[in-house]
Formats: sequence, C-alpha cells, structure tokens
Amino acid sequence: MNDESGNMVTHEKERWTLDDIMALFDGVFMEHFHTRLIKGGDEPLYRPANVECPYHQVIFARGYFASALHEISHWCIAGDKRRQLEDYGYWYLPDGRNAEQQRAFERAEIAPQALEQLFTHACGRTFHVSVDNLGGDVDVDRDAFAQKVAARAQRYMDEGLPARANAFHTALTHYYQQQGSRDDAIAKGKACLAACRVA
Repeated sequence: MNDESGNMVTHEKERWTLDDIMALFDGVFMEHFHTRLIKGGDEPLYRPANVECPYHQVIFARGYFASALHEISHWCIAGDKRRQLEDYGYWYLPDGRNAEQQRAFERAEIAPQALEQLFTHACGRTFHVSVDNLGGDVDVDRDAFAQKVAARAQRYMDEGLPARANAFHTALTHYYQQQGSRDDAIAKGKACLAACRVA
C-alpha cells in the first residue's frame, strides 16, 4: 500500500491511520449527508448538527480505529429521523447490565456489528465482537453472539448492504484491498451513493 505521497507503507501500524479513516468517511459522506467522523474522548456519541456546529458528527472513542468503524456502522443503519437525534435517540446502559438488559443490547448490536465486521475485513483487519458488559452479573456467550453477527454479515453480503454501508465498504475495499489512492477510494464510494440515489 502507498501513502498519499506515493511512499510504500511497510509497517502494519502505519497501514491503518485515523487520518485515513476520517478522510475516507468525510470524503464519501460530507457533501451529501453533511456528516463528519470525529476523534473523541472516553465515550462515543452521535451528535446532529446544531447552532454551534453546522454538520452532524459521528464521534468515536479515544482514537481507536475499531471504535471508528463501530460508530460508522451505527450511522450507516440509522434512518433519517434517527440521525436528527443525539445518539440516534437510543438508550445505552453501561457495563453491569442484568440478563434481560444484556439480551436487549445484543439484539440491538447484531446488525451494526455485522457491518463493522464487513468494514473491518475490508480494511484487512481482524474483527472481534463486543459484548460490552464488563462487571455484569450474567454470563455472556461470546461465541453464540459472534455466530449471530457472522450470520447477519453473510446475509448482508448475500442480499446487499444498506446504501451508505455499501458506499463506505466500497471505499474501504478500494483503498485497503486494491491499494487505490484515498481520492480514488472516495470517488468509488461517492459513485455508489449516486447509483443508489438514481436506482
């Protein structure tokens, strides 16, 4: 893979940079959806545009590449009305959920984590499901949850990804798997969006 200056990237650490993932997201989506990917603090957040900020923000946690992909996957699923609400109007219970709360969390997370798995693989990285319940008093069957996520990812591949997810997956694939330039990858993603709007 080459960097934007044409230099060969030789270290795995250099292969997946926050600058790249933010530039790819912003390049594909900012013009049409007025949405940017933002490096945040301890907690991820989706913040719709307001008087203080003219664009929507997908804020990922602590500068983690995996967090960026996870938050993007939520954004790719959220509908128009949800994207007008902070954190899409959903609840989020922190670690320490009981069994019923954990089941609800896992049901809500299958589709976004399936997209995250596809995005992660498009980047050439290893995907790990997140059951997100440290300190909870219930046993979590990580393998069963991983199987549900993998099955949903396969269904997406068989039936087609949502339009925004498909555009981003295309950009990631072009950039990380086909060694295309960032600009070319963005153009491929935007072309996918345009095709979906015409269809």
